[in-house]
Amino acid sequence: MTEPLAQQDAAPAFLEVRGVSKSFGAAGKSRRHVQALQDVSLEVGPREFLSIVGPSGCGKSTLLRLVDGLEKPQSGQVLLGGRPVKAPGLDRGVVFQAPNLLPWRTVVRNVEFGLESKGMARRERRARALELLDIVGLAGFAGFYPSQLSGGMQQRVGLARALAIDPAMLLMDEPFAAVDAQTRLVLQEELERVWLQTEKAVLFITHDIEEAIFLADRVIVMSRTPGRIIDTVPVDFPRPRHFDLRGTPEFAQLVRRVLDSLRAQVGSLRPSAVPEPSIDEARS
Repeated sequence: MTEPLAQQDAAPAFLEVRGVSKSFGAAGKSRRHVQALQDVSLEVGPREFLSIVGPSGCGKSTLLRLVDGLEKPQSGQVLLGGRPVKAPGLDRGVVFQAPNLLPWRTVVRNVEFGLESKGMARRERRARALELLDIVGLAGFAGFYPSQLSGGMQQRVGLARALAIDPAMLLMDEPFAAVDAQTRLVLQEELERVWLQTEKAVLFITHDIEEAIFLADRVIVMSRTPGRIIDTVPVDFPRPRHFDLRGTPEFAQLVRRVLDSLRAQVGSLRPSAVPEPSIDEARS
């Protein structure tokens, strides 16, 4: 079995978020500002899987947009590989809440989309796309169209598309929120399997505490608005992980710890708070 990251030799941070704060102007006559993030600092290693949980509107998706380069912080700094993040780039692959596949393209051509922008030759990009469809368990569906696939299968295509450009990091914004509970459990195990094969750094946003713990090397717990980090929970279970892990006392203890951290954060948001857009809405 693969040892969890926490038990491996410490590696230098790949992603560094240093004292980041971010606010938005609220709509309406009051013109009040919403403080989405306040003095947030975290690091992600080159092969680390980091999950982030927190109340709705706490700034999780805002943080992801800052890492993707879609937003700029009011203060603080985001560094990727030691360089400041200034804009979206091919070193980051994004998996959205909705698959956002191009309906007029077949599955394989959806996966090829990012490779076209890199100028890769047609034969090479087709081989790469087929390889990735095999990795995500969709080898027999290359010629299908998105409308012919289930929601879970479409999300696998979205993952393959994000991996196609060979990013150093995956940014995942509640990618399994729209699928049924049974499919979600299957996709969690599939994501871990793919991650172990590809060894990418992952920043994973979710409302599901069990999902966060099952997948991650560490779980970051955020406060309600303005979003701050209130707890960091190491997850030291060996990999690969299986469904039965959820029934163990050790897993239940971690769930309880995260719940205890969140308990004081639940309830209505402050009057000045407004829902933050998802990362796919920000890209549109």
